[in-house]
Amino acid sequence: MYNDQSVQYQLDSQVALNTYISKVFGIMFAGLLITAVASIYTASSEVMLELIFGNRIGFFALIILEFGLVVWLSAGIKKMSYGTALGMFFAYSVINGITLASIFLAYELGSIGMAFGVAAVTFGVMALYGMVTKTDLTKMGSMFMMVLLGGIIAFIANMFIRSSAFDFAISLVLLIVFVGLVAYDTQKLKGYFYGTQNDIAMQQKSGVLGALALYLDFVNIFLFLLRIFGKRR
Repeated sequence: MYNDQSVQYQLDSQVALNTYISKVFGIMFAGLLITAVASIYTASSEVMLELIFGNRIGFFALIILEFGLVVWLSAGIKKMSYGTALGMFFAYSVINGITLASIFLAYELGSIGMAFGVAAVTFGVMALYGMVTKTDLTKMGSMFMMVLLGGIIAFIANMFIRSSAFDFAISLVLLIVFVGLVAYDTQKLKGYFYGTQNDIAMQQKSGVLGALALYLDFVNIFLFLLRIFGKRR
């Protein structure tokens, strides 16, 4: 009888975990859809293009606002409500979509479609690996974060050096980093779920953070694929 109850508990816990992860991915995909709509709308509107890209002040103001939203959401997640966290994530998705409209000006549509398709397949494979693997990816995640920080510094340095070969190398390394982070961030969802069993509100809010991390992983994989293999207009 005891064993039957133990097995049933494990099954119920697994179902609850799968439901939680599905909801997080649902939020993430909703954010991507919002970003796509905002990006396509902006790219097809001369008024929006002129407003956003006609002057650098407006564009960089949006970039700063994006960064601010991510920092605010990450740092203040414990104090804000689930609705506020979700609203901030979707607001970020809209703003990011507006700024990403620039890819339609820089790259051919075929390249954008190719990069999106490859990014989707790559993301799906790594997310599945992150869910099923028994290997603890914590150390790997820490390593990827250190490489990411170094890559960002190198990327900024190359803005002054302007080496195309160095740019390609950095882009390739960062692409690999974000591919690896998909598995790491997917596995982290299990930690969010089991670590907040007694706090449903925090569990929901942690899910928004998980969705944001996966959203950023996907967008960066897409952008680096486009940067490496995309055909410019």
